[in-house]
Amino acid sequence: MTYTPVPSPSHGLRLHLNENTAGCSPAVLAALRSIERTDTSEYPDYAPVTAQAETWFGVEPGWVQITNGLDEGLHVVAQSAKLKQPDFEAIVVEPAFEMYAACIEAVGGRQVTVPPAPDLGFSIERVLAALSLRTRLIYVCDPNNPSGLPIPAGDIERVADAAPDSVILVDEAYADFSGRTLIGAALDRHRNLVVGRTFAKAHGLAALRAGALIAHPGTLAPLRRVLPPFSVNICAVMALQAAFQDRAYVAWYVAEAAASRRLICDWCTANGFTFWPSEGNFVLVRVGDDATDLVRSLADRGIHIRDRSRQPECAGCVRITAGVVGDTRRCLAAMEVWRATRGH
Repeated sequence: MTYTPVPSPSHGLRLHLNENTAGCSPAVLAALRSIERTDTSEYPDYAPVTAQAETWFGVEPGWVQITNGLDEGLHVVAQSAKLKQPDFEAIVVEPAFEMYAACIEAVGGRQVTVPPAPDLGFSIERVLAALSLRTRLIYVCDPNNPSGLPIPAGDIERVADAAPDSVILVDEAYADFSGRTLIGAALDRHRNLVVGRTFAKAHGLAALRAGALIAHPGTLAPLRRVLPPFSVNICAVMALQAAFQDRAYVAWYVAEAAASRRLICDWCTANGFTFWPSEGNFVLVRVGDDATDLVRSLADRGIHIRDRSRQPECAGCVRITAGVVGDTRRCLAAMEVWRATRGH
């Protein structure tokens, strides 16, 4: 499967890609403006930003690998699985980020798809049943995208116990919003667990491509062997260092996203639309056969949301980014106009 980027409008309110609708911290812009000519001509030193990341995640030295966005981390674990077993299988728990399938295909692995429960919940029984002697990689997302639902406590560790020869990549792209993480004792107890994090969402660095893998140093060692030595550019390094210094900005944006989630859920409840109680910076809403019409109607008003109808168990669903409260109110006002014109 080749990942096809979602078309990005040149203007309007972008609530279709789970982006940070406020942008990055002003401290990040100041850091970028401070770049000197020689900063761009010399290979970056990753030691300072890695040390800051270790502090940010609360782990010991050696437990963090900075990557060129989380996408590079997703690809590296697939490359490593291929080296361990050329005809490896990788499990993807649906509904899922399309990059998982793209990474598996890129290295010649075989994808084993685990369908979700009817309520889009994580089915530990289905995951365990999908394991085989060739399983070497398992992708899970907590909280899930697009549902925003959490994986029940203890389930990931059960998978790690049942698949000791596999790497379980836990995509925590939305952990800043959920307030939950596996980073801690679980990674020491289960040396086949790797947590993937991104700085695209809460930190607003999507265009700069900054991510991280967090795991026991022994677990990271084979992944580091397939990483390019200088894949993270100096702009991302300096931006990330500045972002780490502005915890207040991240806290503010996380609070805005939480308030926006509540507004979207309240609107759905008032208007009789099914939604999932998301822990991410988005909400999945089932509007039924009118999903395409809603997406088109909002786009005509310069507001872009995502039709997720083609994902497993998501027929008739749209996903709406929950970012700055003012942006959310604008979106809901447009949805109210749409609802009135449709006679709901």
